[in-house]
Amino acid sequence: MSSDMRGSRWRGLVGLGLCAVLVLAAGCSGGKLAQQKQQNSGGGGGHKYTFALISHGSPGDSFWATVDNGAKAAAKQYGVTVNYQASGGDPNKQAQLVNNAVAKHVDGLIVSLANPGALKGPLQQAENKGIPVTTINSGSDVYQSVGALTHVGQDETKAGEAAGRQLSSMGLKKVVCVIHEQNNVGLQDRCNGTKKTFSGQLVDMQVTGTSDVNSTVSQLKSKLSADSSIDGVLTLNPDIAQAAEQSIAGSNSKAKLATFDLSTDVLKGVDDGKVAFAISQQPYLQGYLPVVSLYLYKTTQNIPGGGAPVYSGPTVVTKANAKAVLQSVQNGTYG
Repeated sequence: MSSDMRGSRWRGLVGLGLCAVLVLAAGCSGGKLAQQKQQNSGGGGGHKYTFALISHGSPGDSFWATVDNGAKAAAKQYGVTVNYQASGGDPNKQAQLVNNAVAKHVDGLIVSLANPGALKGPLQQAENKGIPVTTINSGSDVYQSVGALTHVGQDETKAGEAAGRQLSSMGLKKVVCVIHEQNNVGLQDRCNGTKKTFSGQLVDMQVTGTSDVNSTVSQLKSKLSADSSIDGVLTLNPDIAQAAEQSIAGSNSKAKLATFDLSTDVLKGVDDGKVAFAISQQPYLQGYLPVVSLYLYKTTQNIPGGGAPVYSGPTVVTKANAKAVLQSVQNGTYG
């Protein structure tokens, strides 16, 4: 064979190879690949998944409204459906909502893990039926025990440690840590973490909570009136922070107020000095990221973080950055 013929043949093979690569990349004659690319693209072409988001929060809670906003944004981007339900702080009701979702054969579950014992059985049923689970918010240290793929939230103990350092820097001596939900491991971790780094005395106080804000206001008011040595109140929820503000004013206490989690009112309070600081776990991410995680797992078997927790916080909001954060909170994209 002449060198010209060999060269011509080689150029032909190269051309065929290049054409094959271009076909595979573009999907021009590879119909299956093109279809797969379309199915996996944003907008959910071909994938009509339904995920259930079930929290221990109360209906109308500003924190969980932000979580829901994040989930809805991700659902729109990926072309899936996310149905949100809140159990109002009732572990048994949350367990029943999970059971109902499993019975409906949802494609994935996103569950807050404030009470792992109540949810372990229902989540085991989900695993038995091949329904992937991502936990959020509380439970960063126990999510693997219920079979969850991953967890999105903050390390509540470390968040508490951040609060303790802030309180110490303010020179406070005796602070009440207001726990608004019984048996919520995440809330207790926040108080315990604060105790680790706070140079003063931290006292836990159980209140009725968001289900009866008026009772919560009365309980805090009585506590502050009875003990004038309390110079700080640390709440674990933005709605309870508003209740605490009323209690402080009503008892003529000089206690400084700080809180976990954000709302428009909390940020306005931080900006005008009525609230010393707020610890944010960025709930928008706690809604958005689990939807992305479940979608990726269903379509590609990828697990963001490799199964390790994906931390959404904590961040500390003070007067210095309150205005900037407020804009995002008003847009429902921060919290």
